[in-house]
Amino acid sequence: MVFLTVLIIILIAPIVMSKLRIPHIIGMVLAGIVIGQHGFNILERDSSFELFGRVGLLYIMFLAGLEMDFAGLKRNFRSVGIFGVLTFVIPFVMTYFCAIYILHYTHIASVLLSCIMASNTLIAYPIVTRYGLQRHDVSVLSVGASMLSLLMALVVVAAIVGSYGGDGGAAFWTMFVLKFAGCCLAIYYVIRTLTRHFLRRYSDAVMQFIFVLAMMFLSASVCEVAGLEGILGAFFSGLILNRFIPTISPLMNRIEFIGNALFIPYFLIGVGMLINVSLLSQGGGILFTVLCIVIVGTLGKALAAYASCFMLRLPWLSGHFMFGLTSAHAAGGIAIVMIGMEMTDPNGNNLIGDDMLNGVVIMILFTCVISTLLTDASAKRIILEENRNPTDIEAGDDEKILIPVKYPETCNTLVNLAIMMRNQKLNRGLVALNVVYDDDNAEINQRKGQRLLEGVATRASAVDVRVQTQVRLATNIGNGIKHAFREYDCSEIILGLHNHDNSPRVFWGDFAQSVFNGLSRQIIIARCTQPFSTLRALRVAVPSRAEYEPGFYRWLERLCRLAGGIGCRIVFNGRANTLELITQFVTSRHTHVRAEYVEMPKWRGLIELAHNTDREEMLVVVTARQGTVSYKTALDRLPEELTKHYMGTNIMIIFPDQYGPAPDAMTFATTQHTEQLSAYQIVLNSLRRLIGK
Repeated sequence: MVFLTVLIIILIAPIVMSKLRIPHIIGMVLAGIVIGQHGFNILERDSSFELFGRVGLLYIMFLAGLEMDFAGLKRNFRSVGIFGVLTFVIPFVMTYFCAIYILHYTHIASVLLSCIMASNTLIAYPIVTRYGLQRHDVSVLSVGASMLSLLMALVVVAAIVGSYGGDGGAAFWTMFVLKFAGCCLAIYYVIRTLTRHFLRRYSDAVMQFIFVLAMMFLSASVCEVAGLEGILGAFFSGLILNRFIPTISPLMNRIEFIGNALFIPYFLIGVGMLINVSLLSQGGGILFTVLCIVIVGTLGKALAAYASCFMLRLPWLSGHFMFGLTSAHAAGGIAIVMIGMEMTDPNGNNLIGDDMLNGVVIMILFTCVISTLLTDASAKRIILEENRNPTDIEAGDDEKILIPVKYPETCNTLVNLAIMMRNQKLNRGLVALNVVYDDDNAEINQRKGQRLLEGVATRASAVDVRVQTQVRLATNIGNGIKHAFREYDCSEIILGLHNHDNSPRVFWGDFAQSVFNGLSRQIIIARCTQPFSTLRALRVAVPSRAEYEPGFYRWLERLCRLAGGIGCRIVFNGRANTLELITQFVTSRHTHVRAEYVEMPKWRGLIELAHNTDREEMLVVVTARQGTVSYKTALDRLPEELTKHYMGTNIMIIFPDQYGPAPDAMTFATTQHTEQLSAYQIVLNSLRRLIGK
């Protein structure tokens, strides 16, 4: 009955709040007030609420670290430091003087209250997730500053506890720093090593999810044993696993789903059950205390957000968002006030009285309401501003990816590759195809193919991607793929590399060569011996004159999406003039991608790349069909070279599109690329497109 009641609240609260146009988070907190012991006393805040509430809090912090944009964090490292210091110092100082001179608290009680108001809980982070702003620069800035302010608050609290117990000397601080550093290093190396080995060996969805949860609780537990807050450990574990869990992946989808559906609402309801609104009717001291704490603390957070916004030259809308996301107090405040209640003066009296405790609990309600309303409104306006000034021209993009599948062991790899390469904003589906020979075993093979395609559709549906499936009869596999490609009006193909005996003679498999010789659209052939999430880098070998191919920007766009989805480095190797265009494209359209550029004067440098490419990296070779601008006779030796020097390596081979770049890259290509082409080259490309049509 307890669990049923909670589920009904989780189900009904968003429906009611959406009618009232109020963020759902407030509905969860208000529901907790109504059903708790200070409301109608329907449910008691027992150990189940404490356990699930704690899990929900850890989950919020874990998701914040898991979804953080590392490239954005590095890019805004200085800004995070400025905002983090200001959002701690300004509320701390204002609350301290208010507690001393207005509320007449003791020095230690004033410092504890200041730590509560200087820290904050990311109570409104689910709103950020719902609007898809997790990797927005302002979100990265706010989350990073929140973690920095919480860390500083906990350090101050640890100093108070140590000094109050007569153990605040150099030995105490030395031990504290050693524990903190040792804890972080141990968590980093243990989780990173275990995750890399586990994800390589086990692909079962349930096992991967349980493993991720175990790593989160392991990190939180280690931090608590070391005398730190578990929420710091959860956030740190999210940062470590960020590299191994792509943003668009079935595993990330499951993690977000379970958290937003169960654990986080449980935490919010539990917070509401702590709040006793009836205390406000008592008037007098409690009402005055609440007003002072809420006004001064919230004003301090607002000043910090807008001062940082002014110093960093950000728009005021960013300031609204920063203030909203960093103004709520819940978990950190409760933890600190509980620590204070355990401290007593020489006479045996608690340092924190009931008025301060009640004031802090009521303050949580007001700050949660302020935070959720302001964050929701600011997130909406940010989305509207971005839609009003789009950076990409996407309406005419002909993107439609065909995935021919034959072997069960490569299906997941090809589907994951297509999902990470597709344009998420267009939200178009994929086409999965299985071609079987029209012979005596056709009926049996059709049933096998249907089961294979059902698995593909299930895999894609885990990340809300639609898939059209077809089992096709043909006397020739290559012709069947080409006919389906034209029927579905696809833009590109992703194939698996199936050279089981590693022989150069059969390098392309039975039908791949027929496909890329018979189609002039982009074809990607991939062989991945380990999950994409464990790749550390993509090393791209680009031939000379590749920039003159019509499909230059299409494959470049797909590789940037892949590198961004995995979160790994991408190293381009090619001629200086080609790298210049690639650099301009990446820096203008994919600023979050960690790209490096290495000059490779001669194509035989492909062999030298073998010494720099290990098993945790993928070699991407941009090749060319015979008769095209970037074709060279050295490409004919590609199967032999890959077989000899890249045995067991993750490989991707790209045959560029001969029908021109996708329309979403046309503007960039016109302004950046055409200026560098001679009149002869422009005419040559125009004639080639005309002949192709």
